[in-house]
Amino acid sequence: MRRKFEIIGLCIGWFAIVTQFILMLQNRQTDIPEMLIRFFSFFTILTNILVALYFTTVVFKLKQKPFKWLSSKGSITAITTFILIVGLVYQVALRAVWQPTGLQQLVDELLHTIIPIYMLIYWFFKVEENDLQFKPLFRWLLYPLLFIVIILARGHASGYYPYPFLNVTEIGYNQALLNIGIILATCVMMLLGLRLIGQLIIKKQSNNP
Repeated sequence: MRRKFEIIGLCIGWFAIVTQFILMLQNRQTDIPEMLIRFFSFFTILTNILVALYFTTVVFKLKQKPFKWLSSKGSITAITTFILIVGLVYQVALRAVWQPTGLQQLVDELLHTIIPIYMLIYWFFKVEENDLQFKPLFRWLLYPLLFIVIILARGHASGYYPYPFLNVTEIGYNQALLNIGIILATCVMMLLGLRLIGQLIIKKQSNNP
């Protein structure tokens, strides 16, 4: 049953990512190299790729690097945290300013709603004690930190920011840094929250062998 769950996760993950890429390619307003850079500038895309790669690693039992890293201690909890952040930020800050239709609407819901919920449900059944260790979990925080540094640096050079709450040109550095601080704090709290919930799940499982 778990393997079916993982295969479904793999399929919906790659379908959403590939379809979003095609839609962005078809509707691009810049040249292809710049479009590629912008596509991979979205935390949504990068994190959904992490989810899809995670399921790919599990389904095909990939043990070599870098796939082995995706199944290491803490990975599933960290990836679940980040995809939940994707969903949360979208629902709170972006849904009201973005009204897609047709296939784009379907892909949008997959990337921002369905896949985050799907990953969370999977995490509930999959989480183990090794997935809750502090050091591996907090090492993963380098991922959003590096993303922010790269996006701000490139935005300063090119004038392009993938999200309005990071657009320094429009809202200024003070507001952008405040938004970043709120998101990172939410990320840490969610990581700690999942860790606590995971510990309760494991404790309950040990009491009901």
